[in-house]
Amino acid sequence: MARVAVIGGGIGGLGTALMLGRRGHAVTLFEQDARQAGEDPNRDFFHWNRPRVPQAVQPHSFLAPVRTVMRAEAPDVYADLLARGAREYHDFDWFGEHPPHRAGDEDLVTLRTRRIVLEAALTSAVRREDTVDVRRGRRVSGLTFAKGDPARVTGVRVAADTYEADLVVDASGRRSPVPAWLVAAGCRPPVVDSHRTGIAYLCRWYRLRTDGPRDPGRVKTGSASSFALAGVFPSDNDTFAVHLVLSTADPTRGALTDPAVFEAAARRFPATAAWLDLDPEPRSAVLAMAGLDNRWTSLVDDEGPVVTGLVNVGDSLMHTNPTLGHGVALGLAAAQHLATHADLIAADPAHHHTWTARTLRPWFDAQVAADRANEQRLTESAPPTDRRAAAVAACAFDDPVVMRARAQVRHLLRPAQDAYGTDEVDRHVTSWLDAHPEFSPRHDGPTRDQWEALIPA
Repeated sequence: MARVAVIGGGIGGLGTALMLGRRGHAVTLFEQDARQAGEDPNRDFFHWNRPRVPQAVQPHSFLAPVRTVMRAEAPDVYADLLARGAREYHDFDWFGEHPPHRAGDEDLVTLRTRRIVLEAALTSAVRREDTVDVRRGRRVSGLTFAKGDPARVTGVRVAADTYEADLVVDASGRRSPVPAWLVAAGCRPPVVDSHRTGIAYLCRWYRLRTDGPRDPGRVKTGSASSFALAGVFPSDNDTFAVHLVLSTADPTRGALTDPAVFEAAARRFPATAAWLDLDPEPRSAVLAMAGLDNRWTSLVDDEGPVVTGLVNVGDSLMHTNPTLGHGVALGLAAAQHLATHADLIAADPAHHHTWTARTLRPWFDAQVAADRANEQRLTESAPPTDRRAAAVAACAFDDPVVMRARAQVRHLLRPAQDAYGTDEVDRHVTSWLDAHPEFSPRHDGPTRDQWEALIPA
């Protein structure tokens, strides 16, 4: 069994510590924030200022790997999540009646909840784990090293104290100080692949009224114009978020922080208008997030590991723009792999790096490609032109075979070329197009003139 120091108490750090601890490893988790997610998610969500975690108040839909990993590694945590109000949504629920079952269909489930609920359930479980020692309000200030080629990390420094470890896990997030510590210690620098995204997010939270309507009916959760995207995130305990996505260069972006302007704009999209028509109670200001990138940080270069005794997980390893919702799902998958092979990884971190490059890197590259396409489309305000690609997206909401392929890609179960590239899917899309000869790609959101008419001069 290994002694493991985990830097960071977010979802990646909590999940890693819990899975390691339940395998018998002695884990010490260091988190600089003294506050922790508690028993009142609304209080924590709306009144906990977390400048280092801007995504904490943005909407989330947790993809299938979150559910799969939690049910396999910590079924008590998953039961706690549901008890706290998280809801399961199967992609086939769109049809009312599910098609005949195929192997793997059971995994096409989104967990609808705010991030704070998952944090609270993980925090509660870690607190009960005898093998995990949580040090809150304790900021790691550096690493300790043993000489070698490459050098080996032997522990962490916290103020004047040193904690020895067989393995140190960097789960300190997108602003991790660890790469700078390695360079300062004379190690070769980590290899960073970073891609800036010119995409901005604005969201507002609402709660359904107890005496009001509860369900918008059979309506899609996303809409689009040529320059903006809109979506709704149904969540736990009668809450939901409405969000708008547009280019950071869009001159109307600043005006959307006004709640009246934001809501007027959101009402021009069918998906979000249907939920706002339920007359929900606003629960937040308009929350903006921008300045994002996709960043992969590898502790291996062409010569091999730049250091041993250290691995990274979560956003410290792979930080992705939230368009596709990959972050938590891939972070927990990495934590599960690390926990399963901790002794081997402590002896040879190349095992972890090889696995992440093979298993996680393709999804990072897919995110980069998707964001580049979105940024270009939102900036250029170009109408859709690929009739068949648009037909695949539309057909999925009529045809369970195509919906299955869509869900497999969305839930990180199959790459797009494999899921959509089958003869069966091709036949179903062709048949759908034959039945809809009038179909042409078009947006269901407002025109630019309609949009700008909503924005004060």
